[in-house]
Amino acid sequence: MFPELKLQENIKKQAGKSMYELIQRLYPLCRSITGNGVRETLSVLKEFIPLTIVEVASGTKVLDWEVPDEWNINDAWIKNEEGEKIVDFKKLNLHVLNYSTPVNKEVDLGELKKHLFTIPESPDWVPYRTSYYNRNWGFCLSHNQYEKLPEGKYFVHVDSEIKPGALTYGEYLVPGKTDKEVLLSCHICHPSLCNDNLSGIVLATKMAEFLKTQDLHYSYRFLFIPGTIGSITWLSRNEKKLDKIRHGLVLTLLGDSSAYHYKKSRRGNCEIDNIMEYLLEKEEGAKLLDFSPYGYDERQFCSPGFNLPVGRLSRKPHGEFPEYHTSADDINFVAPENLSHSFVFLLKVIKLIEGNKKWLNLKPKGEPQLGKRGLYKPIGGQSQQKDYQMAILWVLNLSDGNHSMLDIAKKSGIDFDILLLAAENLSKANLLEEAGDNYEV
Repeated sequence: MFPELKLQENIKKQAGKSMYELIQRLYPLCRSITGNGVRETLSVLKEFIPLTIVEVASGTKVLDWEVPDEWNINDAWIKNEEGEKIVDFKKLNLHVLNYSTPVNKEVDLGELKKHLFTIPESPDWVPYRTSYYNRNWGFCLSHNQYEKLPEGKYFVHVDSEIKPGALTYGEYLVPGKTDKEVLLSCHICHPSLCNDNLSGIVLATKMAEFLKTQDLHYSYRFLFIPGTIGSITWLSRNEKKLDKIRHGLVLTLLGDSSAYHYKKSRRGNCEIDNIMEYLLEKEEGAKLLDFSPYGYDERQFCSPGFNLPVGRLSRKPHGEFPEYHTSADDINFVAPENLSHSFVFLLKVIKLIEGNKKWLNLKPKGEPQLGKRGLYKPIGGQSQQKDYQMAILWVLNLSDGNHSMLDIAKKSGIDFDILLLAAENLSKANLLEEAGDNYEV
């Protein structure tokens, strides 16, 4: 189904480069939970995958929420008494409070400071701040610049508009043999921040682009949605489809060099949780986190009324690295090699999802004669050959319709890929058959 590791290395080399180039292209766009920045972003992604673009009108009731008015911005700046722009939105869109109301007036330093946001503990960086639901205007700047502002008059200008419009999101379904789905979601509401979450956006795009070329059992649904209000909106519009979701991941913070962190689903023991635990044991420094109702959109998918089998895959979690929600989360904070490693790791996750079948041994009474069926053919080196021979025996013994391939991998200690090869060869030799529609729920 999927290319073997040698081909994955070829994919890895080009994937990291192309994802990084896409980040560079998307970085200047000023995204928010609504507005033209989101539309421009989705328009770029449509060059790679056939996204369906959905617009949900402001004021629409979505669960306990309401789709907000749309925000768009053209320009913003602060000028000093000499008419010099000392803060300029067009140089860095983080300089403006996201969802800032329009303003155009002269203020003194005291009034201006009431509308300024800084990070004293990281005085060289500009923070990312929002005011989605509390109307306010404001600017973000480095604390060093803030400290040097002299007394005097300042001219503040925000050319923005907040009015009824729509919330926009993108969706793409890669069809498989079954309509049972794997949900892969990322948030698209942040402006010029690369790890959070341009990394998730480009990884999801690259994976969708790859999977559409594959022969798949599951169908894969990709969501590109504004954080919180986007997932709530999508859930409210798709409640009747949710019983199709068998596995899910929220993808975020996957472009830096830190170790992987997986946050379990609310259920805590569904198949995606077990798959991630198995894979993370092989990743240096990786951590498995219990579910909590705080974080990204996994908390919406895992709210008690839905309780979907959705976890979160990231590297260092939000709030646990100093660059989080600051101007330091820029082009230099992410790297092609980190993106490519995340891509290959996610491929491993999907390979386990696709391959985690249950089998039935068709010759369960005693051990079948393997030599005459050519099942001792050499593969790889001597140690790999030994693992393969043991994999044949483990798969035969535990293929009783009750054990998944992941169960066999955990019990045997043999690599999942070798067990998968053994099962495929046993099936070709008419010693195994799939145990019906046996993929986990």
